[in-house]
Amino acid sequence: MNSGAIVIGDGKISKQRVGMNRGVSILDFILRLVAVLGTLGSAIAMGTTNETLPFVTRFTRFRAEFKDLPTLTFFVVANSIVSAYLVLSLPLSIFHILSSNAQRSRIPLIFFDTVMLALLTAGASAAAAIVYLAHKGNSKTNWFAICQQFNSFCQRTSGSLIGSFGAVVVFILLILLSAMALSRR
Repeated sequence: MNSGAIVIGDGKISKQRVGMNRGVSILDFILRLVAVLGTLGSAIAMGTTNETLPFVTRFTRFRAEFKDLPTLTFFVVANSIVSAYLVLSLPLSIFHILSSNAQRSRIPLIFFDTVMLALLTAGASAAAAIVYLAHKGNSKTNWFAICQQFNSFCQRTSGSLIGSFGAVVVFILLILLSAMALSRR
């Protein structure tokens, strides 16, 4: 038996490959933690966004909340679902660190990561369109830009988009890492 190789089943896996897979698994775990922070922070920031203007008329109070726009509600729900998925996937990521030659459990992880990437991209893109309209408006349809009046509301919604699109980039990296780890079989 060669001292430079670990024998698993009928095949041999070199120590270098095991170390490389462990490094990829550790990076996977760290990226999942970063994505949890991005999606959870985005959901909380958007979900707590509201602003009331200081002046009130006799019959109307001017207020902007994320619940006023279904697209922003979808954004909060999508980020919450993705954040919960990421938290639930952390034990599997830890399993990959401990058992660096585990390959079969990466396949469902790639599948669900891809589904969550699609959900997160849909929510962030839809919210970005609404936030763009809030900033710029659309003169052809008589939609006025509200960000001159609701400045705090617009800043918080724009900030929550940054965290969500950051998580989209992290998901792309996670999928590429998992595919790389599977290709090294």
